[in-house]
Amino acid sequence: MTSAPAADSRSETEVVAHLSRLDRFLPVWIILAMALGLILGRTVDGLDEALDSVKIGSGSLPIAIGLLVMMYPVLAKVRYDETQRVTGDHKLLGASLFMNWILGPALMFALAWLMLPDLPEFRTGLIIVGLARCIAMVLIWNDLACGDREAAAVLVAVNSVFQVFAFGALGWFYLQTLPGWLGLETTSAEFSFWSITGSVLVFLGIPLVAGFLTRTIGEKAKGREWYEDTFLPRLGPWALYGLLFTIVVLFALQGDAITSQPFDVVRISLP
Repeated sequence: MTSAPAADSRSETEVVAHLSRLDRFLPVWIILAMALGLILGRTVDGLDEALDSVKIGSGSLPIAIGLLVMMYPVLAKVRYDETQRVTGDHKLLGASLFMNWILGPALMFALAWLMLPDLPEFRTGLIIVGLARCIAMVLIWNDLACGDREAAAVLVAVNSVFQVFAFGALGWFYLQTLPGWLGLETTSAEFSFWSITGSVLVFLGIPLVAGFLTRTIGEKAKGREWYEDTFLPRLGPWALYGLLFTIVVLFALQGDAITSQPFDVVRISLP
């Protein structure tokens, strides 16, 4: 009766012992990255404008670089020859589309109106965030949780393509049509089909193609064992470097706004 807990304890200790310092203390590094970004954004005059002035399309170039560095190692880990088992799982695909495009937007709409009824600009932003499917963070958190990388890659791709066609229509529905039906204040926002398409092509297409080519060329040159046991452990930490860099930039861009409106920030963060 006592051997099982002892064995579990030893296995947990062994797992922790094999983690790198970066992995083991990742929550600490994330908190420090947030704090550093806030401090930089608050104390360095014009930093937010400087970071936001260099753009790729409609997005900040420093953030784009961080996201691409974050996503590339994760997508290089995907076994693309095993993705067919995911594309054939119609129940999984259907559940993902339902949660992302019916349940998720409806839930965020409700939370936005419940928690931010007197802040129309932030409420609108929160509703739009509920419509925008995340790419980079989904992949990085799935990888950190040792989730199914092939499933994550396929689901991210499917939802990103769906986003191109559904985002504008859902934005119109949740900002104008549904509030009108419920007797609530309506707002408007412009959504560019080509801007959304460009964002998907850049933030998913580039690291996806790079990851696919890296695995294909690496396995052909050195074999799968070398690729997964030697190459990927060297490449893997760059995903977390990209994550921490992106967090610093994001909080530096909004550092002054966050520190000057802490109560509103808390209200926005709750949903």
